[in-house]
Order: sequence, then structure tokens, then C-alpha cells
Amino acid sequence: MNIMDSEVVQVVESSFVVPKEPTPQEGLWLSPLDLIAANRGHTPTVYLYSSSNVAAGDDDFFDVARLKEAMAKALVAFYPLAGRLGVDDDGRVEITCNGEGAVFVVARADLTVDDIKDDFKPAPELRRLFVPRIEPTSVILAIQVTFLKCGGVVLGTALHHVAIDATSAFHFFQTWSAFSKHGDRATVELPFHDRTLLRARSPPTVHPDALSRFYPKLTFSDPSGPLAVEVFAISKDQVASLKSLCGGTSTFCAMSALVWQCALIARRLPPDSETCLTFPANARRRVRPPLPNRYFGNALVRLGVTGAVRDIASESLASVAGRIKDAIDRMDDELVRSAVDYCEMAEVDNRPMKGTLLETDLQIISWLGVPMYDADFGWGKPGVMLRAESVRGGFVYLMSDGVADDTGNGGVRVLMCMEAANMKELERLIYEKL
Repeated sequence: MNIMDSEVVQVVESSFVVPKEPTPQEGLWLSPLDLIAANRGHTPTVYLYSSSNVAAGDDDFFDVARLKEAMAKALVAFYPLAGRLGVDDDGRVEITCNGEGAVFVVARADLTVDDIKDDFKPAPELRRLFVPRIEPTSVILAIQVTFLKCGGVVLGTALHHVAIDATSAFHFFQTWSAFSKHGDRATVELPFHDRTLLRARSPPTVHPDALSRFYPKLTFSDPSGPLAVEVFAISKDQVASLKSLCGGTSTFCAMSALVWQCALIARRLPPDSETCLTFPANARRRVRPPLPNRYFGNALVRLGVTGAVRDIASESLASVAGRIKDAIDRMDDELVRSAVDYCEMAEVDNRPMKGTLLETDLQIISWLGVPMYDADFGWGKPGVMLRAESVRGGFVYLMSDGVADDTGNGGVRVLMCMEAANMKELERLIYEKL
């Protein structure tokens, strides 16, 4: 069966889930770090659940009424997600908190888990089948529950990036799933909604040194050829060995060094050209005073590391990882405040990003350390969770494989989008160095 056949998935119902109790009716001011993410649109993710671990006779697997009731409860605290994108009197984008609700779609698919698990990787078709269409476009949160004929479920989600980053998104999914699993006994950590903590200074001031350390804009070009998306599985033992090789650095630094170096070699770039690795870094604990633990919004600053292709491709992985770690260590309150001020002064471009990164560059987004697999609605954790569609060439996502040991260490999945002509060589180099 062709799993990408448009007739395979049929929508059964579509509705709006509104907060269970009255919520503030107001315009929510968005920080410069929110507005700079406006052109990224909705982030599509998919979770794959199997019914094999559900007790026999349990016929309420992913009960829709239960899921909607739990979401209605969660949206009381997370009320901006039930609102709509709008503009204030000055024309600045804001979230209009009006309680109109999140989109909730129920669908059925003539597929089994076995039909899709081997091809369960980011693709436009995966998004089209399992992630709901956003109508109206001002909707911030949309959910699709697709029931497979084997009894399994694909949960597709779409959250607008102007509203929140990954840390905040997974906070919401933790809360929603906790209400579904535990009902009113669920333990909920309330989100903090005051985004003026990341307001620009008056007047906005960008420290000269900060401009060499954070990268508010990326350079795109037309792809030189067809693109490919692959997911590389790195085992727990391979991750541990790599981190040891890199001097005991973090998983992010070690994995980023490996992918960056291997991509440069696979692409056979001119040795004298300059390469740039960028990555969003969490600013919550870097500002002074630190943001509240459950700050709800975007709190990411894109950092960058540059060097000659010759150097990055030939240095030890420990040295490359050290460059990345140094950039992270130098992220302080002044850099974050300068980034906020820069974004406040920059002209907001709401047009969708198009093209691919230059072949000399990579952007690595880390979902390591966020509770991706905590979305247990009462019927077990997802077997697979990933982004439904890769953004564009040169973008990499690092995410847990969901199988951590007692110390929290586990394997990593590397979601990579790059030119198809170099993908096989990249794969060979990555596993050769492990």
C-alpha cells in the first residue's frame, strides 16, 4: 500500500477545543525574540503510539472525549494557545487572547503501524497526512488524532513558533497529557506569561562584541540539486564514546562537532572558504536575573561559530567541540540583551523563509533535554516522536531516541536535510568516526 496516497487518511470530524473555565481576554505583548520567529510559521510534529501495550479489553484507547476534556483543562493555564494571532493598535503582532480555541481534528487511516514505521521520517507527505491544515491561519495550536486500522494512533501537532519555543511547547504537551492520564489529580506547573521580561532596553543598545557572537539572520540560496532527509540513529554507547573522545563535553557539543565536521568533508568544500555553524541557545538561565523556570514564550538566541573549512575539517573532534562550548559559555546577560535590542530595531520580516542554507553553513537545533517522550496520555509513551517535515537544506535536528537509562543518558537521533548527492557520504563518515 502506498502510505502517501491522499485517500488513505479520512477526516472524521473537526472542531475547536476552548478553555474549560473563563480566561483573560486581552492582547498578549510579544517580545522581540518572539517576533523574530514569526516567519517560521507552525512547527509540525508527529507522535506514533502503539496499542500493543494496552491491556486487553481496554476499549478507550485515545478516547477523543477524554483528550478534549484534558485539553480544555490545560488551556485554562495555557490560554494564549487558545487565542489568535493579531496586531495591536500600533500594528505590532500580538496574541489576541480570546478563548476561541485550538483546532482538534479526528481522522482514520487505512494503515497499520507496520505500514508506516519504516518510512516514518520527515516529509511533506507525512505532514499532509497527519498534521492538520491551519484554518484560519491565525490559529496558534492545531491537533490531529489519526486512528490506524491496527489500533495504533498518530498524533500530529502544529504550534506557531511566534508564540513559543520548544521548551514551552513540550511544557504544554506535558500538562495536557498529565490531565488526560491523571484527571484532576494531575500535578501542573503553571506557565509564566509576562514576556516584558525580555523587553528591549531604552534606548536599544547592541554591544559591538555581541554582533560577532550571535547571528540574527541566516543566508539562503537556491538548492544546487535535489535534497534528501535522513534520520541517523546513534546508540547510547556510541554517544558515550563520542563524548569521551571530545573530552567529556555535553552531548550537544559532541554531536554538533561530529555532524559539522562530517558535513564539511562530505561536501568537499574549498579549504580556504569560511564555514559557519549556528544554533539556537536557551537564554532562560543566562539573563540576570534569570527568567522564571516556566517562562512561556520564545527565549532563544542564535549563536554562531565560524572558521576556515580546512581547520574545522582537520581538527580533532575535541577541538571542534571546544569551539562550540566556548560560544555557549560566552553567552551572558549582555549578549542576550543586545540580541533582544537588535531584534527590536530590526525590521520584522514575516515572509516565509525560502531556499537552503549555503553549503558552507549548518544550523543545528537541539531538542535534547526536553521531555519529548513525556506525552503519555494514559496509554503509554510514544514509540517515535519527530518533526513531521524538515525545514530546508542545511538544517539539523538533534533529539533523544526516548530510551534513557537511570542517569538520563540515552541515544540520539540526528535528523538531517541536505543535498542528496552528499548524504550517503555523510552517513558513512558519521558512523566511521563513531
